Amino acid sequence: MASHSDTLVVFFGATAGANGGKLGSDEREIILLVWQIVDLHEKKVGKVHKYFVKPDSLELTDQCKEETGLSVDDVISAEPLDKVLQQFQQSVTSEVKCLGRNSYTLLVDSPHIIRQALHPEASKKNLVLPECFFSFFDVRKEFQKCCSNAGPVQKLTLSSMLECILWQPSSLHKRKHYHKFCSVERVMYKFDAGTCSKTEPVDSETVIRARGLPWQSSDQDIARFFKGLNIAKGGVALCLNAQGRRNGEALVRFINSEHRDLALERHKHHMGSRYIEVYKATGEEFLKIAGGTSNEVSQFLSKENQVIIRMRGLPFTSTPQEVLNFLGPESPVTDGSEGLLFVKYPDGRPTGDAFVLFSCEEYAQNALKKHKQILGKRYIELFRSTAAEVQQVLNRYMSAPLISTLPTSSMVPLPVLSTPPFLPSASSTRDCVRLRGLPYTAGIEDILEFMGDHTVDIKPHGVHMVLNQQGRPSGDAFIQMKSPDRAFLVSQKCHKKTMKDRYVEVFQCSTEEMSIVLMGGTLNRSGLSPPPCKLPCKFLSNCPEWDQRQDSQLHTEYLKQMLVRGGSAAG
Repeated sequence: MASHSDTLVVFFGATAGANGGKLGSDEREIILLVWQIVDLHEKKVGKVHKYFVKPDSLELTDQCKEETGLSVDDVISAEPLDKVLQQFQQSVTSEVKCLGRNSYTLLVDSPHIIRQALHPEASKKNLVLPECFFSFFDVRKEFQKCCSNAGPVQKLTLSSMLECILWQPSSLHKRKHYHKFCSVERVMYKFDAGTCSKTEPVDSETVIRARGLPWQSSDQDIARFFKGLNIAKGGVALCLNAQGRRNGEALVRFINSEHRDLALERHKHHMGSRYIEVYKATGEEFLKIAGGTSNEVSQFLSKENQVIIRMRGLPFTSTPQEVLNFLGPESPVTDGSEGLLFVKYPDGRPTGDAFVLFSCEEYAQNALKKHKQILGKRYIELFRSTAAEVQQVLNRYMSAPLISTLPTSSMVPLPVLSTPPFLPSASSTRDCVRLRGLPYTAGIEDILEFMGDHTVDIKPHGVHMVLNQQGRPSGDAFIQMKSPDRAFLVSQKCHKKTMKDRYVEVFQCSTEEMSIVLMGGTLNRSGLSPPPCKLPCKFLSNCPEWDQRQDSQLHTEYLKQMLVRGGSAAG
């Protein structure tokens, strides 16, 4: 039986839009596939097979019509892509068997038809491609190897390059022989997740930044967007904002600069209904997001083929068993508590975040159904995560600065914070609102629900609940808005709106007024009263653990923890 390298299938295609070096760059569908079998052993060329493909959108660009000579009438009655691919497979298999062979090599004049057109379109249409489309040879690269002095490749045709490289004169035997193809190109079947060390060199010519991603996108979703291009192991790093949430961006590292350049051509291609922007990035940027040194993370991610889910908002006192019970028997965690990774600060304090490993997609889907269900007194957020995100979150929290304990004074019975560190400088700008008459059981989540669509205009860490001197809710809260106009709008729309059978008064106010009240002063219809001297500041809490902080030293330490954790934030 002859070797598979003795049998070539020369493959060519065209789309309804740009072709040639820009094929696939405009997301247009394939409308033409052409193939021909070449028997190197017998030096025979088979019949040219030309099949039209019916696209979902029957619209051909003028450029396409000019370059291919095709019209809508040529493709309107054609078969869709999946049917044409079946015909391709049947035709090639039959001809190869007639030659006495059982395998063949796919040869293309450019990787674009495979990487930029066929694989992305098949991915969008959920088509399973034949095995042969996952490995191929590029005739231009093979031509450059054996005919390096033949001039610019761009000016040569496919047939002329084939004629040159298939039968070459041999200096040893004074006769012709055919070129041996050895540099096979492959398309990865799936993205290989993993971790990246901060000491690992990353070539800046292999990295891109993708923007505009749906917030729930996983690394596999991003790999699917770049289907046909090979992403390096662990090469997808989702970016997080200052609050630890995804910001719609990701850094992606490819195996080489050629694949990176092809990725840049997918600028403004679509993921669902959203278009994704693709820009160049650097290796330093990638390492800053994805690089890590944590042995704990490496050990946690050492189990292969695991689906990772991130949990946010866990009570600080949560135990592994409580988390396992919350997920339930229908979502068994890999290796039980060994499949849980609680995110902590350098001093061991919990952050309320955790990552969970599941052995299959079904278990992960069952876990995601628990999104926003209650554990203890808090609702828990669950969403898909990635190995790079695990590393990034650990890096973020492990590098959080530790705030030393404030010194106590024998003159003051309770520690005093002269200015809450997270509050802005006092200003007369009226970009805040005061909520008065809140139910005493109301929490941050109730306030956000009360605010409705206006929550998008709240500044980060902008919800402040006023407590009395016993550390209990006073029925008041302050909210920092993005502008005075937004504060005025909220005061107009939400004033005397009901929360838990009580109407809540909403007034526009300034940062200065808010700061005075939070420091212990009063704000009433007759004006402002300054805070009393040397009294514990009235402060906020969005956490049920507050009532457990009875000791004054714990009180002060808790305020610091809330500052680092962002506990005063709206979310």
